[in-house]
Amino acid sequence: MFNIEYLDVKEKSEYESIISKVLDKCFEVEHLPKDKLLVSVTLTNPENIKNINNEYRKIDKSTDVLSFPMFEKEEIEKMVKLQNWEYTDILGDMVISIEQVENQAKDFGHSFERELSYMVVHSFYHLMGYDHIKEEDKEKMRPKEEYVLNELGITRK
Repeated sequence: MFNIEYLDVKEKSEYESIISKVLDKCFEVEHLPKDKLLVSVTLTNPENIKNINNEYRKIDKSTDVLSFPMFEKEEIEKMVKLQNWEYTDILGDMVISIEQVENQAKDFGHSFERELSYMVVHSFYHLMGYDHIKEEDKEKMRPKEEYVLNELGITRK
């Protein structure tokens, strides 16, 4: 279902516990088989995420999370509808800046768990083909994110 890599960030079981809980709920809500789709999660620092962002998106700045989906939204919807899971596929890659998660949790006045959970669910829905650039797309993506977090009892407080 997922694997976690640490790139210049200290390993912590807390990170793995949060990521596992959130991805489990995302897979459940979206009716995805945990044994047939893999999410790769890289936890890193601002310098590395800046380099990755520049290399793959030509944006020379740090960010909190990057998402690299392997499928188009329509392809995933078709797989879910047909439940056609003959072999294991990679849903996509997430890259999360742990330092940025810590800073944003402080800035927004909520827990580290809430902020990391949000980064994971946000990235997951990007892997599922959702976006938030246009308002009509945001209106589809944001409720899905909030639903997962609410189901887990992870609030902004």
